[in-house]
Amino acid sequence: MDSIIILIEMIQKQLNWNKQRIDFLAKFLITLIKVRTVNLAIIAESFPGNAKIESHYKREQRFFRNFKIDFTVIASFITSLLPKENGWILTLDRTDWKLGKTPVNILVLGIAHKGAAFPILWVSLPKKGNSNTKERIELFNRFFEHFGKERINYIACDREFIGKDWFKFLLKSKVDFRIRVRENFKVPNRNGKKISVKLLFRNLAIHKKMVLRKPRLICGHKLYISGMRLLDGDYLILVTPEFNSKSIEDYAKRWEIETLFGCLKTRGYNFEDTHLTKPERIDKLLAILAIAFAWAHIIGEWFHEQKPLKIKNHGRLIKSIFRHGLSKLRNVLANLEFAENKIDEFYFFCEFLSCT
Repeated sequence: MDSIIILIEMIQKQLNWNKQRIDFLAKFLITLIKVRTVNLAIIAESFPGNAKIESHYKREQRFFRNFKIDFTVIASFITSLLPKENGWILTLDRTDWKLGKTPVNILVLGIAHKGAAFPILWVSLPKKGNSNTKERIELFNRFFEHFGKERINYIACDREFIGKDWFKFLLKSKVDFRIRVRENFKVPNRNGKKISVKLLFRNLAIHKKMVLRKPRLICGHKLYISGMRLLDGDYLILVTPEFNSKSIEDYAKRWEIETLFGCLKTRGYNFEDTHLTKPERIDKLLAILAIAFAWAHIIGEWFHEQKPLKIKNHGRLIKSIFRHGLSKLRNVLANLEFAENKIDEFYFFCEFLSCT
């Protein structure tokens, strides 16, 4: 139980929850990391304390049913763990799956950081399929209200996030962006004739890129277009509000949110194991997962700085920074009762959560 007390002390520095809720969060986090699943029945079986399994399960249900979370406080918690930077690179995407016939669909805004996106704001969509402009704008307005527009360097998004009103919102808000468009998206050529945008880059060699010097009319707005031909013959085509010779390189940060989703799912905490389907409960679960993800990642970063992970022939790390940190956390938790030095190591890990 010493480990619970240590973790509670660190969380109290970040969250203004009452003692009972912080106690629950600390125990849930430790159990989640041990069992690597969000399935509440499985977590209840390993939940710390002398209560019966059924009592632990009911406590979990009460938390997700009744407790109201201020998600901007969670966002501040997560961002306090990141280094102080002049501007954040944001990435926006959805993760979705089905529980039976019920769709689980979450729109997530994250900060790109060292190979993965740290989730800061999100909303569960009560539907399947793409988000709409209204839902995206509401998410960004929450960000603006809490952090301010000046914190954004640029945002990178995939092909789902296009549209006249969406571009209008970003341009009016003066948010720089790198957004991918479909190859068959119609744009005017030099003569004003509508053609598929990929035809503007048809002479490119594989892995060669080009940025058009003059803007073109995209969804009613004058935007700059850049493109690169991929190895499989497809094209990566982006739009930006200003001419940018490095837009292709910048856009690579978008993939960090895909890494995040993998860490939340099969490579980490198996998010898809949840039986929660109500949007407000999914949002609460993701708040806990965001903390668990960030904690493991910053621990992995520290170990990677002390002793860099090996790089495979294809150029990637032998293990992700997140998995490196998660392995360290799980090892400490598994051996707290058997090695005296492990409690000191766990205290050191908990100190990462008290960064401000």
